[in-house]
Amino acid sequence: MRQHSIPALVQIPDSANLAEVVSRRAADHPGQVVLRRSTSTGTWQDVTAGEFRDEVTVLARGLIAAGISAGDRVGLMSRTRYEWTVIDYAIWTAGAVSVPVYETSSAEQVEWIMSDSGAKAIFVESAAHEAIVAGLRDRLSALEHVWRIEADPVSGQTAGDAGNKASGLDTLAADGASVAGDVVSERASAAGAADLATIIYTSGTTGRPKGCELTHRNLLSEVRNASAAAPEIFSLPGGSTLLFLPLAHVLARVVQVGCLEDGIILGHSPDVTDLLPDLGSFRPTFLLAVPRVFEKVYNRAEQRAESEGKGAIFRRAAQTAIAYSQALDSRARGGRGPGPGLRVAHGVFDRLVYTKLRAAVGGQVEYAVSGGSALGERLGHFFRGVGITILEGYGLTETTAAATVNRPSGNKIGTVGLPIPGDALKIAEDGEVLIKGPTVFGRYWGNSTATAEVLTDDGWMRTGDLGALDDEGYLRITGRKKEIIVTANGKNVAPAPLEDRTRAHFLVSQTMVVGDGKPYVAALVTVDEEAFPAWKAKHRKPADATAADLRDDPDLVAEIQAAVDDANATVSRSESIRRFRIVDGDFTQENGQLTPSLKVRRNVVAKDRADDIEALYA
Repeated sequence: MRQHSIPALVQIPDSANLAEVVSRRAADHPGQVVLRRSTSTGTWQDVTAGEFRDEVTVLARGLIAAGISAGDRVGLMSRTRYEWTVIDYAIWTAGAVSVPVYETSSAEQVEWIMSDSGAKAIFVESAAHEAIVAGLRDRLSALEHVWRIEADPVSGQTAGDAGNKASGLDTLAADGASVAGDVVSERASAAGAADLATIIYTSGTTGRPKGCELTHRNLLSEVRNASAAAPEIFSLPGGSTLLFLPLAHVLARVVQVGCLEDGIILGHSPDVTDLLPDLGSFRPTFLLAVPRVFEKVYNRAEQRAESEGKGAIFRRAAQTAIAYSQALDSRARGGRGPGPGLRVAHGVFDRLVYTKLRAAVGGQVEYAVSGGSALGERLGHFFRGVGITILEGYGLTETTAAATVNRPSGNKIGTVGLPIPGDALKIAEDGEVLIKGPTVFGRYWGNSTATAEVLTDDGWMRTGDLGALDDEGYLRITGRKKEIIVTANGKNVAPAPLEDRTRAHFLVSQTMVVGDGKPYVAALVTVDEEAFPAWKAKHRKPADATAADLRDDPDLVAEIQAAVDDANATVSRSESIRRFRIVDGDFTQENGQLTPSLKVRRNVVAKDRADDIEALYA
């Protein structure tokens, strides 16, 4: 199949906008719980539709009083937290355009996004963020206001104590007290579906980030059609989710909007070190995560079992979960399904192992959505066998997050699913995936040249990714066009499948496959810093030894070789990794080798670790 489309299930009226849901929900069901916010005591405080409307309106008044006009850009630099959502909707209610900035961004990145977008104001989370912006003020000619979310503590108190000095939000609220209610109502209803809602900057894996203009129609088309296609998730009575991915990323942003649109209770977890306790107390019904999160859940469970002397039991439980899920697939295709022995084994391991894994994420999660990179069929089958169905999807910032996604009613593990209703997919002659539909952006902010490079005259977007459609229209991503490695003997190799499979090993954190113009394919491998200490203790290695210290250690080499062998089993010999090198440290956002969405910046790694790459071919 070369092309596939699904008609839209929901059409977006020309008058629709994102701010409208705030007043509508408050008018229809003011006492309905729409969010929960974390408290300093570790509990969750319900926020009703009426309370949320009031908080949004107060900040929107402040923005209007500060001179923020319809269409003005307002930056938002913060971790994922309750205030992020309130501010986002306040910006839309004031008729303005929100510009997310990752809270991990460097001063150079902040300067580029703020100057390129011409932002008139910015909300920052912390004093550290405020200091970054303060150092840029003389180079940001359009910037007039900076409001800090966190308050200054009173002397001798922490930021979480009562009695803090006023935050920037308090000041903004006070300044807006004189703005009449009808002014806010007019602003909230002024924007139409075709108007700009947000500018989200790409992660910049191949150069300077580009600002994707997304309209109210883009976002509403995405969330309303995705909801209609998967009512099992988004129409679940009492449904809830806990966001922990950065809200500066388009995928988390879409989930935020979808929750407010569908009445799904939304919570925020700003610190991943608190994620497991937060999941346990919040008890969400579905999750959004990137594959690395699911890999770590599996790897930590395996490590814990090994440390408790139950490694063999866990491995048999994992094999049973995978076999059970594969049998379900067989039954869906007309086969027998799980036999009596498999059903009994699955029931036993459900009591011994699977219930504990489900409890680790709150005990109520039935579905999870995964995007950003490939999950891998093995993990997909494992989690479904455990009782958590992971629905893989695919998309870009330019497609307002997911352009395709698997459905609960039709989950084909190993693919990224069917088109979002209203979108169409096409596979070009060279294998590139093209996308067209109401979720596709209109242009890059102030960059007509880049826009022309990705949008065809008839509205198709060139994704830069390679893929194939099966007979039912399910998409499978096979690589990234710009990342294809061409070895010295002319063999084309897609690095992503090899990297994804290798990274699934518990001891591997990151992998970057190299080999362009070289005689064979090789790889740089980093060791997972959380898993490494336990591994060293088990194998009686010095506790202070680094990965580089043990680069030639037979035990460590054998461990990484097993991961490489597993990846190589999926490709031909000419595409396989012939050599690997264990490198010191990790690819991180701090050293610039990972984007905020955890993608490897290949050009940066290649430059920073040129000596390691050279050693692979010495």
